Amino acid sequence: MIEFIAHNLAPIMFASLVLFLILGYPVAFALAANGLFFFFIGVELAPLSGGEITLSWPLLQASPGRLLGVMNNETLLAIPFFTFMGIILEKSNMAEDLLDTVGQLFGPVRGGLAYAAILVGAVLAATTGVVAASVMAMGLISLPIMLRYGYDRSLATGVITASGTLAQIIPPSLVLIVLADQLGRSVGDMYAGAIIPGLLLTALYCGYVLLVTIFKPAAAPALPVEARTLGSGTTSLLAMIALGIGIGFGAHVLMAQTGGAGTDIWAATIAVAAIYGIALVNRGLKLNLLSLLAQQVVITLIPPLALIFLVLGTIFLGIATPTEGGAMGAAGALIMALAKRRLSFGLLKQALESTTRLSCFVIFILIGARVFSLTFYGVNGHVWVEELMSGLPGGVWGFLIAVNILVFILGCFIDFFEIAFIVIPLLAPVADKLGIDLIWFGVILGINMQTSFLTPPFGFALFYMRSVAPTGSWVDKVTGKVMAGVKTGEIYRGAVIFIFLQLIMVGAAMLYPEMVTHYKGDAPTIDPNDVEITLPPSEGLGDLPAIEGAPEIDLSQPPEFN
Repeated sequence: MIEFIAHNLAPIMFASLVLFLILGYPVAFALAANGLFFFFIGVELAPLSGGEITLSWPLLQASPGRLLGVMNNETLLAIPFFTFMGIILEKSNMAEDLLDTVGQLFGPVRGGLAYAAILVGAVLAATTGVVAASVMAMGLISLPIMLRYGYDRSLATGVITASGTLAQIIPPSLVLIVLADQLGRSVGDMYAGAIIPGLLLTALYCGYVLLVTIFKPAAAPALPVEARTLGSGTTSLLAMIALGIGIGFGAHVLMAQTGGAGTDIWAATIAVAAIYGIALVNRGLKLNLLSLLAQQVVITLIPPLALIFLVLGTIFLGIATPTEGGAMGAAGALIMALAKRRLSFGLLKQALESTTRLSCFVIFILIGARVFSLTFYGVNGHVWVEELMSGLPGGVWGFLIAVNILVFILGCFIDFFEIAFIVIPLLAPVADKLGIDLIWFGVILGINMQTSFLTPPFGFALFYMRSVAPTGSWVDKVTGKVMAGVKTGEIYRGAVIFIFLQLIMVGAAMLYPEMVTHYKGDAPTIDPNDVEITLPPSEGLGDLPAIEGAPEIDLSQPPEFN
C-alpha cells in the first residue's frame, strides 16, 4: 500500500488540492498547505519510490529563492498599474458618460441601446480591464433605460454581462498578463495576439443583436424621439470625421517629405487633436458650428480612445513595455479624472486600497502556486500530466479539445486566476512539447476562461448583475410606471446564448490560428538545423610547411590516447 502511494503521489496530490478547493478553502493557502504537506510525505516515501520522487530536506531551502523570484517579477507590476487605472476611470463616471453619449448616437436604430452597451463594454475593457466595474456600471446605468423602453429582459441582462466580460480578452486584460507570465512569453505579444479575437468577439455580439432586431424587433426597440436628448445631428458628426481624415492626410503628406519615423502615428495624433480642439472651442465659445450630438460624441469619446492609444499603442509600437504602458495609463487616468473635476482624496484612497487588495490577492496565489509546484515537480507530477495529456488520441487537436473542455468545466467552479496559476503551468510544457505556439495557446484559453464569468453556478458576472438589477417592483422616475423586478432566471437565460458565442470564438481561434499568430509579423522562421556556419580561410599565416617526421592526423576520427 505504501509503495502504491509512493508511485502515485502526484495524482493523489492533485486530487487533494481539488478537494480543498471544493470545500471552499482560500486558494493561496490550499496551494501552500498541499505543497508543504506532500513535501513532508514525499521526503519520507522517496526511498520507496524507485527514484520517482526526488524530494529531500535541503530542497526546501530553495523555497525562499523561488518566492523572491516572484517579488522580482517586473511583468507582474503591470497588474497594479492597470487595476489602478481602471478603478480611477470607473469611479470618475467615465462609463456613465460613454453610455449616455453612445446610447444617444445609436438611439434611432433598433437595438441601439444594446449596441451601445457592447461598444462601451469594449471601450471599458480597453481602458479599465476590470469585469466587475464594467458589469456593475452598465447594469446601474443601462439596464433601467433598456427596461423602460421595452427591451427583452434576458437580452438586456445578457448583453450587459457579456459585454462586461470583454475585459478578459481585450488588452490590457489582467488575465492576459498572468497567462503570459505563466507561459513564459512576452505580455506585448500576448496583447497583440488577443486584439483581433477580442474585436471579432465584439462583432459577434453585435451580429447577434442584429439578428434579434430582424427576427424579433419588439425585443430591442429603437429609442423614442422624446428620449433623444442630444437630437440627431449626424451630418455634422460625419463632417467632423471627414475633416479629421483631411487633416490627417495633409499632415502625413507634409511629414512624409521630411522622412521622419512614425509619420502615420503623428498624422493621426494631429488630426484627432485638431477635431477635439474644435469641439472644445465650439462648446466654450458657443459658436454652434456643430450639433449637440457631434460635439458630445467628440468630447466624450476622444479622451478614452487617446488613453487606449497611450497604453496599447506604445506597447504595440515597441515604445514602452507593458509595465511602462500601465504606468502611463495610470497617470493618464488621473489626468482625465482631474480634467473632469472628479479627482478627490477619497477617490484616490479608495482606488489605492482596491489596487493593493487585488495585487496582494494575486501575489499570495502565486506564492502558494510556487510552493505547490516545487513539491509537484519533485514527485514527477509534470511527467504524470505530460503522459496523461500527450497520450490523448488526435495529437495536437485532441490535446486542445481536451484542455478546453477541462478549462470550461473548471471555470464553472473556480476563478480564472486560480485556473491560470494552477492548471496553466501544468499544461504549458505539454503544449510546448507538441509544438503549439504558446501565445496562440494562451489566447485560446483566455477566451475560454472568459466563459467562467457567465457559467453557473459561480458565474461572477451573473452575481454582479444580480447585485445591481432590481429584485422587486420599482417605479420608473421618467415614465412613472411600476416596473416588475428582474428575476434571477432571466439573468441566467440571457447569459446562455453569449456562452455559446464565446465558445464559437474559441473554435474560430483554434481553426484560424493566423488571427493570433500575426504578432510574429513577416519575419521568416529559421530552423536551427538548417543553419550552416562557414569560416573564412585564415589570412596572414599562409601555408605552413609540413614538419618532417610528424604523423598525419585524420580529424574525422576521434583521438586515441595511450
